[in-house]
Amino acid sequence: MTAPQYPAGPFVPDERYSEERRQESITVLEQAPAALRAAVAGLSEEQLDTRYRNWSIRQIVHHMADSHVNAYVRFKLALTEDRPTIKPYDEGRWVALEDSRSGSLAAPLALLEGLHASWVQLLRSMTAEQYARSYFHPEMGEEVPLFRALGSYAWHSRHHTGQILWLREQRGWKSAASR
Repeated sequence: MTAPQYPAGPFVPDERYSEERRQESITVLEQAPAALRAAVAGLSEEQLDTRYRNWSIRQIVHHMADSHVNAYVRFKLALTEDRPTIKPYDEGRWVALEDSRSGSLAAPLALLEGLHASWVQLLRSMTAEQYARSYFHPEMGEEVPLFRALGSYAWHSRHHTGQILWLREQRGWKSAASR
């Protein structure tokens, strides 16, 4: 069976700020590191190197850490500068680096746990006015308000964790919880 492009459904951007959506997205980000850790728990080295479309499970985990570090910095820039232009990065080249291709998952999982704890603390402290602040994304050619970025990264967490869970289900790899 062909792996679905969007196992958690396609991303639908928020067009305006919503307190309910904010709280929902923050909760997703708060729980994301534990959900990812559970998704990879008990997988063998061979299983971690199994591809979901273009990237291995190992690369997906490293990518999430890379991506969310960049997201956190983007939030800080948007909160402290007026409409900063962010620096894009080539995620495909980042996951092609040796650490992402063969490295342990301990470091990126620990990084996500600490990063998300700090990020959630920041997100909960922000006002509606701060969520309206934005950064300019030169590759997209558009201004991204923080409320939309928040929804995007919550979706991103569900999306990549969903890829791993889809592989586990398709391959019959039992999770630690179901053993």
